Amino acid sequence: MKKSAGIGILLTIFLLSGCMQSFQPNMDHDLESFSYTNQNGETVSNEDLAGTPVIANFIFTNCDTVCPPMTYNMAGVQEAIEKEGIEDYRIVSFSVDPERDDQETLKAFISRYEMNEEKWDFLTGYEFEEISDLALESFQGLVIDDPNSDQMSHPTSFYLIDAEGKVVKSYDGVSDVPEDEIVSDLKAVSSN
Repeated sequence: MKKSAGIGILLTIFLLSGCMQSFQPNMDHDLESFSYTNQNGETVSNEDLAGTPVIANFIFTNCDTVCPPMTYNMAGVQEAIEKEGIEDYRIVSFSVDPERDDQETLKAFISRYEMNEEKWDFLTGYEFEEISDLALESFQGLVIDDPNSDQMSHPTSFYLIDAEGKVVKSYDGVSDVPEDEIVSDLKAVSSN
């Protein structure tokens, strides 16, 4: 009798710990409508992403601080996603410097990283004001052009967008990137 009671307690603890580790969103914003151009000259819109969970971030190729490590970290997240065998996902990196970041510049930038380019779009082909508005409205992030340099201020988070087009969670994209949590959360929003 004592043995079965102990097993029951262990089973209860296991089930409760599983519940505590379930997906916990920290955002709830609609992804605003957009239609931009990727590194291959293809149009990518929010409608193209509908029905698929997306990890998104903001970068620019001329960045001399956070963008190279963020892109490296996102490549690590992609590797972790693919090691888990997850096929239903996309990654989108929005350029905050669309004037400089044309298709060729984006291609040169991403050639420095190991990635599955079929699942990852680097977007440009819009005005600065458009990406600034998208960042603020959909991701609650500020994109600011520094008038005294060629650098931009932008969010350094990675964002999870669920299959319904809601931005549901943000993560640190520069240091201590929670790859396991991102993969777990991606699975959670994929199964909903």
